[in-house]
Order: sequence, then C-alpha cells, then structure tokens
Amino acid sequence: MVGHGTEPGRGKGRSLGRGIRARCVALLCAAATTVGGGVLLLGQATPAAADPIGSCTATKGAIVAVDFGDWGGGVVRGCDATPTTGYDLLHEAGFSTKGTEHDGDAFICRLGHAEFDSGKQYPTPDKEACKLTPPATAYWSYWIAPRGQDHWTYSPLGAMSQKPTKGSVEAWVFGGTDVGGTTGKPTFTPAEVRAGGGTDPGEQPPVVKPGKVDLAATHKWLKGRLTGGDHIAREEQPDHQATAQTALALAAAGGRSATLDKVKTYLAHHVEEAAYPQGTDKAPSPAGAALVSLVAASTEGDPRSFGGHDVAGDLAKSVCTQGGTPDCGVKGDFPGVGDVETQALAVLALRRAGVRVPADAVARLAAHQCEDGGFSPTLIGDGTTCVHSDRATTPYATMALKLAGGHKDAVARARKTLRKSQLPTGGFGAYPGMTTGDIIVTGRSAQALRLLGDAAYADAAASWLSRQQTKAGGFGFDEGATDPEIYPTWSAAVAGARTSLGKLTTKPSRPEPPVDPTDPPGPDPTDPPEPTNPPTTAPKPPWAAGEGPNLKKGTAYLTARSRLKRGDYYENVSGTGFADYGLTIDGAYALAATGTDNDALRGIVDFLDGKGKDGSTPGRTVNDWTGVGTSHAAGGSIGKVAVLAQAVGRDPRDFAGHDLIAALKKSVCKVKSQGADRSCAAKGAYRYAPSVFSQSLAVIAQLRAGQKTAAAAPVTYLRSLQKSTGAWPSLIPPTGDSEVDSTAMAAMALKLDKSPKSEKAVAKALKWIASKQLRGGGFPGASGNSVNSAALAVQGLSLDAPKYRTQIKKARKFLAGQQNSDGGFNVAASGQRGSDVRASTQALGGAIGTSFGTLVRDLDGTKPQPPTNPAGGPGGSGGSGGSPNGGGAPDIVTPGDGGSAAGDTPTGPLASTGVQVGGLALAAVALCFAGWRTLAVARRRTAVGGRP
Repeated sequence: MVGHGTEPGRGKGRSLGRGIRARCVALLCAAATTVGGGVLLLGQATPAAADPIGSCTATKGAIVAVDFGDWGGGVVRGCDATPTTGYDLLHEAGFSTKGTEHDGDAFICRLGHAEFDSGKQYPTPDKEACKLTPPATAYWSYWIAPRGQDHWTYSPLGAMSQKPTKGSVEAWVFGGTDVGGTTGKPTFTPAEVRAGGGTDPGEQPPVVKPGKVDLAATHKWLKGRLTGGDHIAREEQPDHQATAQTALALAAAGGRSATLDKVKTYLAHHVEEAAYPQGTDKAPSPAGAALVSLVAASTEGDPRSFGGHDVAGDLAKSVCTQGGTPDCGVKGDFPGVGDVETQALAVLALRRAGVRVPADAVARLAAHQCEDGGFSPTLIGDGTTCVHSDRATTPYATMALKLAGGHKDAVARARKTLRKSQLPTGGFGAYPGMTTGDIIVTGRSAQALRLLGDAAYADAAASWLSRQQTKAGGFGFDEGATDPEIYPTWSAAVAGARTSLGKLTTKPSRPEPPVDPTDPPGPDPTDPPEPTNPPTTAPKPPWAAGEGPNLKKGTAYLTARSRLKRGDYYENVSGTGFADYGLTIDGAYALAATGTDNDALRGIVDFLDGKGKDGSTPGRTVNDWTGVGTSHAAGGSIGKVAVLAQAVGRDPRDFAGHDLIAALKKSVCKVKSQGADRSCAAKGAYRYAPSVFSQSLAVIAQLRAGQKTAAAAPVTYLRSLQKSTGAWPSLIPPTGDSEVDSTAMAAMALKLDKSPKSEKAVAKALKWIASKQLRGGGFPGASGNSVNSAALAVQGLSLDAPKYRTQIKKARKFLAGQQNSDGGFNVAASGQRGSDVRASTQALGGAIGTSFGTLVRDLDGTKPQPPTNPAGGPGGSGGSGGSPNGGGAPDIVTPGDGGSAAGDTPTGPLASTGVQVGGLALAAVALCFAGWRTLAVARRRTAVGGRP
C-alpha cells in the first residue's frame, strides 16, 4: 500500500493518524442532482477515456467523484467498469493527477478533469507547489463507500493500494480532516454519486463452489499444538485464554473427544489462573472468565460450577455499577475492559450460561454501533462515539446482541452490513475495499450469519474457508496462506462446523459411537513427546520469558532482500524504485536498537551517508527527501536523519554532505507564517513539521548535539502542545485529539531537556500513557489495538521503568503475541492480519524500550559499504549491496505474510495508529507513503496509514 508517513510508531496501522492517511487517496466524476437545497453538479458528459456511466452498477464497476467546489466548479464523476486500484480508477474515469516531489505520484496533490475548466489541475501552483506533503487543512482527502453502503468512510489506504470492489463508489474532496476522519466528509452522499449509473438485480448470497472444511484434519492439527496434550503454551508459559479458545475449536471440529476432555480438565484445574488472575477475592478477568464460561457451556459443563467456582455468576456481578474509576470507565463496563470484542464475549458467555445479563452491559455494547451498522473495536469513554467500524469485532457484537435481546434494530443493521460485506468469493475482507478474504473475519462473520438465520451466506463463507484450509489441517491468516496459525484456526473451525459460539455444543444429536475415531483410547500419537533432557541454557534476553518478540526472526524479516532493496532502502510502493526514506530510517532505528545485524545496519547508513540514489528516475538521495539546503527543508525530516547519525556514531554535522545540526537551527521558526505560507505553525516550531512526532525528533537531534540554547524555543513550543490530561495531539497545528504514540515521542524528547518544567511534563505524560493500556497489554491507536502504539508506549514508559514495570511487561507480551511465524508483526490485534514492514520496524525497536534520545549502536567491526550509485553518478538505483558478505538477510517470503518479493508493500493495509495496522494498527488500525515530513494517516482496522 502507499503510506503517508514513516515516523517510528507508524505501522501498517499507523502514521500520523487516519486523517492524514486519507490524503494519500484519489478521485470522482459527473451528473446533476440537488443536495439540501444546493445544486450538486455532477457533469453530464462522460470523459472520453472513461467507461459510460451506465457500465457501473450497484454490483459492477466503480464510480469515482471529485468535488471542484473550492474553485467554483461542481462534482465531476466517472466510471471504470473493471477497476483495479483507486489510483487507476481516477485515471480510467478521465481525471489527471499530480503527486508531490517529496512523495511521488502516490500522494495526490492536484486533480483535474476535462469537464471542469478545460482540465486545469487544482489547486494551482501559486496555491500549492506540490513539493512537500500538503497540510492537513488543505489537501485532497479520499473517501470510499463499498457496495450497498450509503455513507462515506475515510479510506484506510492510499489510492495505489485501495482496491475498489464491484459496486463501490469513491470520492475526493479538497479541504481538511481531523486525524480520525470525522470531519471534512463529502457534502453529497454515495447514493447521489451512484444516481444515473446502471442498475442490476437485488442482492443475493454469492454463488460459490460448494466445499466443506476437513474437520478431522483441523482437529488433528489443533491437537498437535497442545503442550503436554492439554494446554497451549507461548514462550514456555501456559496461555489459559488460548487454551480455552482451542478447546472451543476442538469442540467444534471433533465434538466429544479424549483430547477435549484433557483440555477441559486442565482448565478446571487452572480456573483461578485463567479466570481470577488477581485473586478469587477480586473481580474475575472478563476475557478469561468469558472464555472459560463458554467452554463449560459448549461442552455440556456448568459455567455456574466450573473448577469449584461460579465463573458466570462472578462475571455478572463484576459489571460496573458506576464509572469514573481506573477499572470502571463507564457504568455497564466489565472491569478493565477497553475493547468491544471482550465486552461482547462477556455478554455472550453470560447469555449462554443462562445468567441474567445486566442491561447496562448490553447497552454499552449496543452504543458502539457505527453508522454503517458495524461496531467500533474500542470502548469509548462516553459510549456514544464510534472510532471506526471493525469487521473482526462486528460479528461478536452482533451475536451477543442477538442472544441478549432487546436490540432488534441494531441487530438488523448489523445483519445488513454483514451481508453486504461478503465478497463474491464467499470470503470477507479485513476492512472495506479489500478484495481478498481474511480468515478470522470470514470465520466470525460466518458464525454471526449462521446465528441470524442467513444459512446461504454462512454456507458460502464456509465453502470459501474450505478452500483456504492448509494441507496440515489448520488455517493461515490470509487468503491463499500455506502456513497454518492457531489464532485464525479457532474461528475457522467453528464456522467450518456450521455453528457459532452462540450455539456451539458437544451434546450429540444421536447416540455417541462406542469409539471416538478421532481420539482412539491410549496414548495420543500426535502429542509432542516430553523432552528427555532439558535444553541448554540460552543467553538471557533483556526481558523475562514470554515478554518480548523474537529479535532475530524480526531482523531477518526486515532485512530480507524482497523488502530491503539491495540492502539499502524500502520502497514506498513495491516495484517503483521510489525509496521511502522515512521507513528506511525506521528500519535502521530497529536494527540499532536490537543489535542483531550490524552489517545490515551499516549498509543502510552507508547508503544514506554516501548519498546513494534510489531506483526512481533520475534517482533521489536522502537529501532530496529532507530538502536540506533548499527553501523547503523540513526540520522533522532533517532531525530524523540526524538522530540516526548520532545513534550509530556518525557526525551529524557532516552526514550526506550536510551539517544537519546547523540546518536544524536554521529551520526553527521565529514567527508563525501568514497567508498562503504554511511553513511555520508557530514560533518555536520547525519549518514544515506537521506533527508532534516531527517536532520531537528535531528536538531530540538538537539536544543530543548539545544545542540546548538553540532548542529552547522548540522545547517550549513542544511543551505548550501538552493537554491538561498529560497527552499530546498528533498533528501540528493541533486538532484536539490525544494520542499515545505522539505522547510517548514528546516525552522522549523532553526527557533530554532535564528542566523542572520538562520533567513535570514527562511524568504527567507517562501517567496518561499507562492509563490507556488495554486489558491484553496493548494500547489504542487509529488502527485499533495497535502494535505501533504499544511499542512506542514501551519506549515512553521505559523512561521510568521501575514505576511502570508491570505495564511494560504486559505490553511486551502483547507485542510478542502479534509477531508472526515469518518474524514480522501485524498492524493491530484485530482486522487485517499478516506481517507489515512499517509496523515491524516500530515493534522490533520499540520492544527494547530504548528511547530515541539515548539510542546508541557501535558499528565497529563492520566493513564500509560504498553506495553502488552515489549522487552525481549515472541514473538508476543506489545500492550498497547490503552487508560485507553479499549483504542483507536471505529472502524470507512466507505465503500470506503480507508481502513477497514481487509485491510486498512496506506500509501495509492501514495507515493510522494504527493500521493494520497493524491497526493499526489499527492499525491501524492507511499510510500514505512518503516519510517523516509527510503527514501520516490504518486497519483498519486495522488497520488501518506521514509525518516527518
């Protein structure tokens, strides 16, 4: 995908925030209708290059509309009968576009169409030079509405990554948005854009080739994942919630069995650890208690008496009767819950246990339904705001409300959106606009539709799942994956059994056969053998077992040649040769933090320092990205490069041929710019620094260089942006949001200042960050339960590690749980699954806990890596060749990992905090690619993206 920013912490699900991320997207076309008393001019004539508007119907083709109202025009629309990407849709519909010099064609800076002003592109050069990323207050924002949806959604992807589905419409509007995409929507509706298009028959379930999941194979594969034949362990530590999820999947795949009995017995013996981790005199864990209760209810047990405890009864009693406390944000919450999915599972578990569900708990769940009928992934403080609809959360919320009763209209709306979200293949995408299916979302959606009585839709989804089953019997995360993972197999097994968590049971409908063919009596041949000798002691990692990611696997993922081109840089869009320098430096930060491949790190640094050119034409160096030495030099981007130089022992006063510290000092704004000049947000801001991230990095670079006096004004301005809560916003000028990522970054910068005012600001910031931690250890971002936000939170909280040791430990464990078998990381805990380069750089480096203000890596012992194509040489790509022995890690391309040598897109599906991101994410939570100076925008969602 095309990402909008590349600051640390901006993963697939993350960059500057969704608002900025959306600026990476594209266009619309033409007819005439009335909106609220005003005239919406949709041009009648079809552009010569476009397909006739009648070729695009409710289920065929895609229509795009661009609003030229800022320049006295109307809305021009066009059709592409065979859409591929949002970027191509614009051009096939007759629009012309121009990108920025900083970010390339992927960032839509100007738009034009022959139907308006003879094709002149807007904004004109006198208003916007299109050299740097336009500000968040004046850019082309990108909006989508998939088939059947009649409201606009801020696009989580850039135009080059967004893939319009059949029957979808898209819109481009000039102006501004906030980081959540809640403002700046088109003034016209998707229905008005569709008006005049062709018509086709009403919606029907997709017609797909019948298929059934091989449940016996799934059961056998799940058994093989058990440790000791009765539980799931991660990093040699029992994972009770994963064990409960596996028990539910085993129940669906095999019914009663000896293996299921072992797992159920294990859970009963460990019920206090699984459901009462804080002690039996305290409220139970909502997630743990809900899952244990569901296991009991689904396997002919008693949730009111399981392992000697009334698990369901205690869960019901724990519902908050008032808000305003650390564990009870709002009346009706389950204690400590920060996500809608857990709230839904708890309601579902109580209903299945036959326990009266407190009305406030159900009301809290229903309050998080979004405009499109789906549900927000995150519980909001006041319970009335939807951050964004999440396709992985919606099925659970729908099933819970269906069983709880009393919310018929909400269930009907959710049912409608579930049906309309299904792809022609039978699968479900992780977020709107996806044309490929996601195993988790499809499995959960199939369960919800089954419970709602939509058997034809559920059967189509189950048939799609049958075609995704691996030879081993399990399921991967994404369509076509060949490596099974336990997490997606849970939901696929239940859906494949043609049931749901709302009705799953092992109670046989006919007499049970005398011998269970899946589990013959005697020792289980698939159980892993107990080791006869303990393994030798490995070097102790910098955290306790189970708390952190696998650094070597993460490094191998980041340095694979399919991703790190020639060992030098990451591309913003695969195959273009156009380097994403911001992301490249993020990767270098990660390698510097871990120290697991200093040769690869040396290769990147030498490429940048030697002014190596990327593969674009005629080739760009890192200096072209920062603009150093020019009138459009960006302070945040310069600061990012300077911090890398400082971290690896290079001289920032002579890096890539420039004195970066002097350039930073020169970029400090004396006064706020006026009129069309938007270079200076305020006195003390850095020129062309659109975010708190960019301001913070530049401050860090100056303070690390000993420039305390020169940095005084920037430090004062950064402190002035802190809110009374202790949080910082994402954008500059601020838009009113509060963000974990930016708060952690600001804290790292001010920690170096060491003044009493800055120390007080840091302490307040860390307290606020800690208060935002979710039950599972993650942190909320634009892409949902975001990998990027969690990693940055670890870095921030590590500034006072003794005080926040518990939160850091939980966050590291969360990050480890988001690392995939290929070593990369998801954008967010929900939504789009699969490894993402941007999320992986932040997760890998952030998990170490080292501040960017103190990051140091000694490159002694590595060999010089001269650029293959330094500035001034022949055009083409730069390339250091990687490490001395050929450079870089070998390609590690896992099917379904989110990328391959031919098509790995480093920024992933989301572009916000996260967002997948992840969501990235969250993911996620799109990420319009350019770099630190670009305003970041996930996953959604997941997912899901620049800032300098």
